[in-house]
Amino acid sequence: MTSRRRWWTLVGVALATFMTFLDNNVVNVALPSIQRELHLSISGLEWIVSSYILVFSGLMLVGGRLADVFGRRRLFVAGIVIFTGASLMAGLAGSEEVLILARVLQGIGAAASIPSTLAIISSTFPDPRERSRAVGVWSAVSALALALGPFTGGFVSERWDWGWIFLINVPVGAVTIAIMLAAMQESRDTVRRRLDIPGLVASAVTLFSLTYALIEGHNRGWTSGLILGSFALAAAAGTAFVVIERRTADAMVDLSMFRIRAFSGGTGAMILWGFGVMGVYFFTAMYLQNVLGFSPTEAGAALVPMALVMAATAPVAGMVARRLGTHRTVALGLTLNVAGLVMVSFVGEHGHFMDLMPAFVAFGVGSGFTMMPLNDAIISVLPPGRAGAASAVMNAAREVSGLLGVTIVGAILTSRQAAVLRGGATPNHAFVAGYQLALLIASAIVFVGVPISLYTLRKPRRTLTPAPEPEPMPVA
Repeated sequence: MTSRRRWWTLVGVALATFMTFLDNNVVNVALPSIQRELHLSISGLEWIVSSYILVFSGLMLVGGRLADVFGRRRLFVAGIVIFTGASLMAGLAGSEEVLILARVLQGIGAAASIPSTLAIISSTFPDPRERSRAVGVWSAVSALALALGPFTGGFVSERWDWGWIFLINVPVGAVTIAIMLAAMQESRDTVRRRLDIPGLVASAVTLFSLTYALIEGHNRGWTSGLILGSFALAAAAGTAFVVIERRTADAMVDLSMFRIRAFSGGTGAMILWGFGVMGVYFFTAMYLQNVLGFSPTEAGAALVPMALVMAATAPVAGMVARRLGTHRTVALGLTLNVAGLVMVSFVGEHGHFMDLMPAFVAFGVGSGFTMMPLNDAIISVLPPGRAGAASAVMNAAREVSGLLGVTIVGAILTSRQAAVLRGGATPNHAFVAGYQLALLIASAIVFVGVPISLYTLRKPRRTLTPAPEPEPMPVA
């Protein structure tokens, strides 16, 4: 593949990643406008958000393995076609049922295309230096999408019709499809072509059940029969998945990958990072609006500098990793993330935007130093024939860790908030008290990733075999 085609392939992957990651959080700010126009219930609003995340997360491993078997280019393009058509359907939806169906189809399209993105980058850029730069671009685009979601949703819903938060995907999707058809070469598992159907089903049930429980637990109650049953089903299906994968000759996910220290440790560090970043984005947006009085658009815009710093840091993180070592760079990044979480927690209810900037900068730089070297280190040890499934494991881990972050941080926040309210505090003071405690606990959890990355991402030292001693000269 020529150099130009390689970089155009990266452009297509980056555009697809941007669209699908943006849809993770672009809808939240626009919900009031959608509710007014479509006359939706609270349950309907929740499912407009949750249906996309539920399907996207639940089918990630399936999408990665299908890409390995049937071809990553083929499945990637098919996924973007589905996602783009579903975005058009969502933008024109005139009822709750049509909009939720469109969000489900968006999730299917994203699950078909996104899990294999890192595998596509790995096969397109075999040279380690070029691959490092490509992963840096991909990481920067992911960061921008994460932060621009609330801002885009707020800006569009306040100035245009809410449908445009979906319709803007249509031209971007069309351009992405054209680029990938023209530039990307096909890659797949050249050794095995059988599908592990029991493994596909078990993985989907596991992720669907776990994601559903994390999304609905707060509303239905963590001890309700439905939520406990969902967690139990996830545990049973997950156990069945491991048993199936260990016994089948053509496993969907090669469990031996987890014996690779860099893969298992790097995935663990990725989960901890995702846990922290979602806690910051989701609940800081609430803090800015509920406590500091920002409008939805202003709250979204306030998070953009963090993403810009993250995007600017990610492409140079590879050079830092080559000098310091990946293990030290990721550990430094996670430490800066922890520092950012702690600094945000001390701003309080009378803070200003500039009081948050040092914390946002620390978090942005830390995330740039974490994401890019971590992704690069993990994909460099992926088995080529199982790269799609392995890439899907990473993406699924990050998606579920974000839900865990929102769930656990939210549970701590609301519990502390309720206790302070019972003591007679004002709502603002109670929210800030819960927010501060939640971020401090989240920072302690994220810090666990520092020793994990220092140990697992360190390259083993090369041991030199001593030269054999010369044989003694024969005595005459």
